[in-house]
Amino acid sequence: MAFFIFNLLPDHWEGMSGSYLGKYWDGIEYYYKVYNVLEPKVTLYIMKTYESELVSYRAEQAEKKRKADERKAKAAGGGKNYTHNVRG
Repeated sequence: MAFFIFNLLPDHWEGMSGSYLGKYWDGIEYYYKVYNVLEPKVTLYIMKTYESELVSYRAEQAEKKRKADERKAKAAGGGKNYTHNVRG
């Protein structure tokens, strides 16, 4: 039941970077009532543990993608650094 309710909760994404921040937990009590959850504390513990793992996993995947994009940009010639000395 915990995973089912967890999937019903909307995702929370950071706007500028597109990072996954977890779930919006506003409607949790509603789902507890609708699905007659007998042990809400245990269910919440399972959901929060799963959310923590999911946030870590998605952050790790985003970091891998960022590093791969950097390597791809360097291989395409974008890795050259030029310095300009301007004296006035």
